Amino acid sequence: MTTVADRPGPAGPGKTHTIEARTAGGRRFRPKDLPGWALSSALFALVLLAWEIVVRVTDVSPIIVPPPSDISVALAKGVVDGDLVFHTWVTLQEILGGFLLATVLAMSLALLVSQSTLAEKAVLPLVVTIQAVPKVAVAPLLLIWFGFGMTSKTLTTALIAFFPLLINAILGLNSSGADERNMLRSFGASEWQVMRRLRIPGAMPYVLAGLDSAAILSVLGAIVAEFVGAQAGLGYVIQASNTQLDTASMFAVLVILSIIGLVMHFLITGIGRRLVFWSADNDVHVQDV
Repeated sequence: MTTVADRPGPAGPGKTHTIEARTAGGRRFRPKDLPGWALSSALFALVLLAWEIVVRVTDVSPIIVPPPSDISVALAKGVVDGDLVFHTWVTLQEILGGFLLATVLAMSLALLVSQSTLAEKAVLPLVVTIQAVPKVAVAPLLLIWFGFGMTSKTLTTALIAFFPLLINAILGLNSSGADERNMLRSFGASEWQVMRRLRIPGAMPYVLAGLDSAAILSVLGAIVAEFVGAQAGLGYVIQASNTQLDTASMFAVLVILSIIGLVMHFLITGIGRRLVFWSADNDVHVQDV
């Protein structure tokens, strides 16, 4: 706030009055006017500061809860040594491979199911049955069938990311009304033209919501697969650090995984804002299944 003295005003000459700080648009500045990333960053910094102080003051063992400063040291050491860079690259390949495979399979199956009632009745119950099986139970089988290499990890990741994207894509493709489809057909549009001009554009907000969910689940899927059996990757690092009671390195890996998930989330939402420009809020929620 800015104080101005001896300026004529409603309070009379010689009085002191206050001018409230205002934004460029003339409104009074409020913390909630800050962008979301700034508010989140400030809150995160406060949490880290409180974490550091509490751990130092209470003298908690770093084996139980390491302070953020120790985690930063472990993260920097792993990056400089190249170990974390190598294992991050391995896990990132599994995440991206599984995510892309899940996207291709889910979108192809969604297009088939949305076009054919017979396919929907035959395929969807089978897909739901497969989804009901815990993926942690399937991962050892994939390990036996495809070995300890990247193939088994990619397939496990794809299985975990596949179902939410499929359901959102089917809901999106079926979201257009029958009247709209019939109107296009009455003008001579083919089924492919109805799909391309009406159903696919209408499904895009749902698909993007499913992609966002699938991206986060891909990170989870890669780590689950590496926990079952791996010779490299961030999941392997977590298990090795757990054996050595190196809790700071475990937290450092969690930081890297969080960054990967956040980057994928912001990439998808950023692309979504450009692609789905007709949807003001892009506010389609992912279906909980």
